[in-house]
Amino acid sequence: MPDTANTESLLRCRGLSVTLGKHPIIDRIDLNLNRGQIMTVIGPNGAGKSTLIKALLGIVPIRSGQLERKRGLRIGYMPQKLHIDDSLPLSVYRLMTLTQAASRDQAKAALAQTEVSHLLDRAVQKLSGGEFQRVMLARALLKDPELLVLDEPVQGVDFTGEIELYRLIQRLRDERGCAILMVSHDLHLVMAATDEVICLNGHVCCSGAPENVTKAPEFLAMFGPQHADALAFYSHHHDHRHSLHEQGGHVHD
Repeated sequence: MPDTANTESLLRCRGLSVTLGKHPIIDRIDLNLNRGQIMTVIGPNGAGKSTLIKALLGIVPIRSGQLERKRGLRIGYMPQKLHIDDSLPLSVYRLMTLTQAASRDQAKAALAQTEVSHLLDRAVQKLSGGEFQRVMLARALLKDPELLVLDEPVQGVDFTGEIELYRLIQRLRDERGCAILMVSHDLHLVMAATDEVICLNGHVCCSGAPENVTKAPEFLAMFGPQHADALAFYSHHHDHRHSLHEQGGHVHD
């Protein structure tokens, strides 16, 4: 992991609140994301995780609080869900350039970073879950982002594919020096793939390094004691998978 002790803050909020009608969705959220840092937001369904992401991106309005972004901050966003009509003819290249201009060479280079450059002309409907998520991640990379925002980046991917995707996300951070803000529900997998965890349930229940959050009473009350060993479980599995990778293992979807 890069040394983030002396790096700049890219995104900061203090007391950030969002309401829907008169109902509070998230309340008085504080966070600070530095360059080179991976921060993961976890929490139960309905906790406001995606709302927090959208508020930080300016997609939904905030009711109160302060939000500061580095001037000119380049953000690559990978949304949680993207519905594509099965009857719509759409290639991977076309998907990547629907909302942003990019040449075929630029798109292929971004796909190469997520190890799927061979899919450039593939029909989107024929992609596996893992392939689709890698394409969407490559799409976010087209902006050469200083901050990658990933909302449930491994959804629709099998267990082995999840491990490989989290490893890829870490490698992108290491190689590019960008920050990553990620929403995830994969407690056993994400804990060793992040530097800081924000445990959210409308408000911040607890936050900090993964090994500290998994011991927090608020975390245990929310997810149950069976998840207290999440970090140790994943660290052991990650080490085992890493040795296989060094011996020439392949990426799976």
